[in-house]
Amino acid sequence: MTFADFAQHLKKIEPTSARLEITRLLADLFKDLKTEEIPPAVYLSLGRLVPEYQSLEFQLSTKMILRALTKHMAERPKVYGGTSNNLFHEADDSNYGQQVNKLYKQTGDIGETTEQLVTKSYQIGKQPSLLAVYERLTAIAKESGTGSQERKVAGLLALFDQLDPTSLRFVARIVVGKLRLGFSTMTVLDALSWVKHGDKSDSSKLEELFQKKADLGLLAQTYLKHPGFQVVERTYQIELGVPIVPALCQRLNTAKEITDKMGEVIVEPKYDGLRIQIHLGEEKAKRWVRSFTRNLEETSHMFPELAANLKDLKCQSAILDGEVVGIDKKSGRILPFQETATRRRKHGVERKAAELPVKFFLFDILQKDGKSLIDSPLSERKAILAALVDNSTVFVLTPFMVTKDPQALHAYHDQQLQEGLEGAVIKQYDSVYKSGRKGWRWVKIKEEEGTAGKLSDTLDCIVMGYYKGRGKRTQFGVGAFLVGLLGKDDKIVTVAKIGTGLTDEQFRELKQRIDRYETKKAPPHYVVHRNLLPDGWVEPALVVEVAADEITRSPLHSAGKALRFPRLVKFRDDKRWQDATTVRELLTIR
Repeated sequence: MTFADFAQHLKKIEPTSARLEITRLLADLFKDLKTEEIPPAVYLSLGRLVPEYQSLEFQLSTKMILRALTKHMAERPKVYGGTSNNLFHEADDSNYGQQVNKLYKQTGDIGETTEQLVTKSYQIGKQPSLLAVYERLTAIAKESGTGSQERKVAGLLALFDQLDPTSLRFVARIVVGKLRLGFSTMTVLDALSWVKHGDKSDSSKLEELFQKKADLGLLAQTYLKHPGFQVVERTYQIELGVPIVPALCQRLNTAKEITDKMGEVIVEPKYDGLRIQIHLGEEKAKRWVRSFTRNLEETSHMFPELAANLKDLKCQSAILDGEVVGIDKKSGRILPFQETATRRRKHGVERKAAELPVKFFLFDILQKDGKSLIDSPLSERKAILAALVDNSTVFVLTPFMVTKDPQALHAYHDQQLQEGLEGAVIKQYDSVYKSGRKGWRWVKIKEEEGTAGKLSDTLDCIVMGYYKGRGKRTQFGVGAFLVGLLGKDDKIVTVAKIGTGLTDEQFRELKQRIDRYETKKAPPHYVVHRNLLPDGWVEPALVVEVAADEITRSPLHSAGKALRFPRLVKFRDDKRWQDATTVRELLTIR
């Protein structure tokens, strides 16, 4: 397949909002691919070069793309008028930079801007293949060191000469991380099933496989390559170094409701830290370790304590599930999430590690010495985990109790709250490990507010847009913001407009975060009533934890419900928008 053909498939998907139609169009794309083209096509269709758990970004801003376009025009004065000028001059005889910036302000989309500008200079020629362009983009992203920015721009300029305008529309968006096609992993899985069956009959089975090994491109290739699903299942299994999608908690409201539904349970403290999945192995007599967050981001370099303390773990290889929390150096007490989150950084890691030590509270083991344990009962996994840790001060076994008694469960939950934790996590005693929130295997009772008349839990909401505000708030550039939840069919529906409870510093931080993802047009999967249209739209990327007093019916909010007295608790950098609270979960909160 040529990259131009690939781009035409994406162009058909772009204006489509109905998930079923997107699924059908994606299936048409997958049918046209050769086996070796499938992983790159999947990654690129999601605006990436690699699976989610790998980090390979272009590190090129929109401003740099605009500069590249300016240079492209300046090198073709006969096409664009004027004379050739240096890219970095603020002013030039032909005002190329002004033309580029003016068009970008009009479109608000770097892809559309690129497509319109290069149309004038495009000459029909032999189109490079999808794989060739993918390899070029990968090489550009991998450029590093002195002069890497200039080399990246040069690489893009070379593509400007080779690709048609529609292809460059999507290349420019991929480079800045804003593809804007409005579908997610589940839609891709539906489309894969659609290729073989014309329906979603294999979707749930594909989702289970993806959750075991989170590489969507590889799964797509494996599934489309083999005719029988049994072969796919045998081929696509847990792999050390590739994250397993983590299990998450559902909500129940009382201890009695939990024991009635789940029977005998294991009850653990709920730490207010960063969820972490630790993979450790051995190659050529040398041990290695990698770690991932709940949103599959690799964090190995952020926690040097992992590699330094591998001797404390009695195994050759393992996949461990746990929570990393910051520890106060003087008191030894667990620190709040906001302080632990400061360990998430690319620079100054060693210095920050010395300032803010951490502990890894381990509560599950998913693989040991090459044997998968996810289908073993939790009680057995706990026993294996207990034998793994050898008197470590960094790796700590999460304490737990086993009970069927709702009164004992409630008392344990209250004790954790009194100790400054987030309550308790309750897990079915003999449950297997299942990713996501399906089934009543993991449950939480989280009374964040702790006051009668307020919701028993907070919500993880997606920032959808913002309002400029009046008076003092005009200095911040934002006076309120619109948040939503996950609805049906990948739709994002509104649930609250938040304009109170933020400090001046939070307003400033909110605006800085919004600026990274602002877009002129509403993403196609947003459902917003005309009376709530914001002054500025935000791509689905920012997740915030929100508290409220109660949930009410709403004729305006597309969730059908609204939050009464909503307020920002904190920014959740550890969560993707796909991890936000769903409308279905909202209905379980009191």
